[in-house]
Amino acid sequence: MAKFELKLPQMGESVAEATLTTWLKEVGDTVELDEAVFEIATDKVDSEVPSEVEGVLLEKRFDVDDVIKVGEVVAVIQVDGDVDDVSGDSGSADEEEEPVAEHVEALENQMVHVKESVSMAKPDFSSSERFYSPLVKNIAKEEGVSMEELEAIIGTGKEGRVTKTDIMAYLQDRSNGNARPAPTSAPKEQKPVEEAPRPAKMAEEKPKHAPIPVGHGDEVIPLTRMGKLIAQHMIDSVSTSAHVQSFVEVDVTNVVNWREKMKKAFEQREGEKLTFTPIFMEAVAVALKKFPMMNISLDGDKVIKKKNINLGMAAALPDGNLIVPVIKNADQLNLVGMAKTVNDLANRARNNQLKPDEVKDGTYTVTNVGSFGSVFGTPIINQPQVGILALGAIRKLPSVIETDQGEYIGIRSKMFLSHSYDHRVVNGALGGMFVKAVADYLEAWDVNREI
Repeated sequence: MAKFELKLPQMGESVAEATLTTWLKEVGDTVELDEAVFEIATDKVDSEVPSEVEGVLLEKRFDVDDVIKVGEVVAVIQVDGDVDDVSGDSGSADEEEEPVAEHVEALENQMVHVKESVSMAKPDFSSSERFYSPLVKNIAKEEGVSMEELEAIIGTGKEGRVTKTDIMAYLQDRSNGNARPAPTSAPKEQKPVEEAPRPAKMAEEKPKHAPIPVGHGDEVIPLTRMGKLIAQHMIDSVSTSAHVQSFVEVDVTNVVNWREKMKKAFEQREGEKLTFTPIFMEAVAVALKKFPMMNISLDGDKVIKKKNINLGMAAALPDGNLIVPVIKNADQLNLVGMAKTVNDLANRARNNQLKPDEVKDGTYTVTNVGSFGSVFGTPIINQPQVGILALGAIRKLPSVIETDQGEYIGIRSKMFLSHSYDHRVVNGALGGMFVKAVADYLEAWDVNREI
């Protein structure tokens, strides 16, 4: 008999850990080759981890909701015969003595690190009525910022909230030996009695949110893991970026007529449906090439201009949640390649088959609110990006058409483009010109284009 250690596999270059969500096998159960033993979840993708051997599940090293690093042993399977990656039951005491000693030494080192981390000041957020975003809380915990230090930081965010920039600036000052506790009140000559309280003070005095009463017959539905992640991601984005919107109405009659003419032949030739999405994605990729300062991220006081154009494509899941698969290097795809990529990502998103790396590294996002009948929307930016475009429903409307012979009323296919962007780094001119470039590309669509 031998023991095989089933480890958390590498799930992509940018994925270092995952959360164990479900055990599919119990201790004592028979495990077949390639049979799923447990399920894990990264930020948005759920995956099953199969067994690499046949045997019996002997040990479970982690519980549900535990966070596991790539390469850690999650389960031990007892197998017949010898296996390359096993720890056998046989062996002399001398052979085992050295690994045991090394294991004890490693544990002692871990305990030292644990004691050091416990001794660091950890803020007790329950003692404060001031709002701190989860990002700020995590930074405070990791950097050992005490509650007294955190309360003393003057926030520059909405209602005096402490932003990532504020706490990172404080940490920089502290590392340089320049950090000083901020005064709890300004000098008398700067703060007369009749002066209104500062925004930070107002935030501190806001009452905590009272629990919502549950009436007779009301149903309480706990948020799913993904629902919690999405909710927190939305809150973090709103508290991070200064959202502003620009709206443009687009005449897409040429696009609608061209697609109607081409879709049957395209499906017969390529085996793929030709939807509007790849057309819109092509238009956005072209606009990002024209306005590269929309393809950026803001990191503190530095702007990171992205080399690649990776378009996020918001997709609805059967359970009502959203996921954003990413079209990598979208500007390098022709319309056929774009259509195939869009269809593939959308289908695998609905079937929960996306790989972790396929929802990473997006530089700009597009969401189709029109698929649910919305005329336009004000989408929330997908951090750390600085812009997101919402596609409204295509509607037939009476419109004024200008020609060389004069103006007349005709029926045209129209839609709204809603552009949300981060006003910290994207001004109204750039935000407006970008969405207008998308509109111009669609309105100038060649009805005789070959595909």
